[in-house]
Amino acid sequence: MFKIPRNIKFVPSDADSLVDTSFDQSTDTPKRDAWFTLMSNNNHNLTLRLIHDKDKLTGSNFLDWERNLVIVLRLEKKEYVLERAIPPVPAANASRAIKDTYEKHVNDDNEVAYLMLAMMTCDLQKHHESMKAYDMIIHLRHLYQGQTRHERFQISKALFSCKLSVGNPVGPHVLKMIGYIQTLEKLGFELRTKLATDLILQSLPELYKQFVVKYEMHELDKPLPELLKML
Repeated sequence: MFKIPRNIKFVPSDADSLVDTSFDQSTDTPKRDAWFTLMSNNNHNLTLRLIHDKDKLTGSNFLDWERNLVIVLRLEKKEYVLERAIPPVPAANASRAIKDTYEKHVNDDNEVAYLMLAMMTCDLQKHHESMKAYDMIIHLRHLYQGQTRHERFQISKALFSCKLSVGNPVGPHVLKMIGYIQTLEKLGFELRTKLATDLILQSLPELYKQFVVKYEMHELDKPLPELLKML
């Protein structure tokens, strides 16, 4: 069942009419089955009622749309569907565990694919209604990769220009930098811990010079949250 993230707004129950089901339910069996599975569960209904026109994927809002989708799937432990394709059909003599894992992946993919379609405008639905969830997200990321490049540029620019002013608390400053680093990682631009650490240490004012020297002298290699505690 889908749980409701706190940061997504509820819409009245009559918002079911906002959920577009324009794909052909008579021919698209997997998505039709996913539709009935979703609609048979009140919690799924609540999730679908969160989908308002302004929250649907229109194209220009892809990055925000993907974040909201991941929030829901992560809570339900279905995020893996976006990370790897459905494996080949198990052999007839495969173990029960392998067959069950395959079946679960297929069912989860169908359910996520329907949710993704429900969170799109009609035009985008028509282009993606025959796709599996994994293929759909790969295609969308390729389609809107320009947005990712732009956000990566803006985030990296903000990160590399971070400087802590004398008198300001170090905690919020470092947390902000860690947030930038984590965002870049999600955008496919991962900074190694040592480089990220150097950026944080270099952003500190002269007041922290002694700390920086000792940290470098002892060649400490701490995770960023540990570095924050030390400061």
